[in-house]
Amino acid sequence: MAVRTLAAVTVVSGLAAAAVSPAHAKAPELLGQFTDWSAYTAAIGRDTVCFALAQPQRRAPEGLNRDPAYFFVKRQGGQPEVSIELGFPVKDAPQTYIAIDQTRFALMTQGGHAWSSDNADGQIVQAMRGGREMTVRTTSARGNVTTDTYSLMGVSAALDRVQRCK
Repeated sequence: MAVRTLAAVTVVSGLAAAAVSPAHAKAPELLGQFTDWSAYTAAIGRDTVCFALAQPQRRAPEGLNRDPAYFFVKRQGGQPEVSIELGFPVKDAPQTYIAIDQTRFALMTQGGHAWSSDNADGQIVQAMRGGREMTVRTTSARGNVTTDTYSLMGVSAALDRVQRCK
């Protein structure tokens, strides 16, 4: 858990620093660990951002040189926002998607980041709550087709904790 927590601090601090000046961003605080998911809160200026976070359990193909990946479900205000730090730059093509059980959701990408392409964040979160496993499939800028597999064990508890965050 210490590695996951440190990685989350690094990733989220980087996101926060991009949004506001570093003087106004504070390191995220762990709200709880829920099996394979964690819940965090972070202050960015006067705003509080709460989010659930997980890392993939499996990455295919094995042996590719890439940075860690993170799946975020953020709540800042009322609606959830799904985003993914893929760990590598991706090819610009409409072939990046999330699969949860038999349902697919298209993603938009830029650099090494992905997010819901059609504002389906609420539908994705609902599918995550009812699913067992989630995969993120994309093609790297080098042409490697990659699949990251995330466990959904604990996601509902982490999302419930994020929902109660103020």
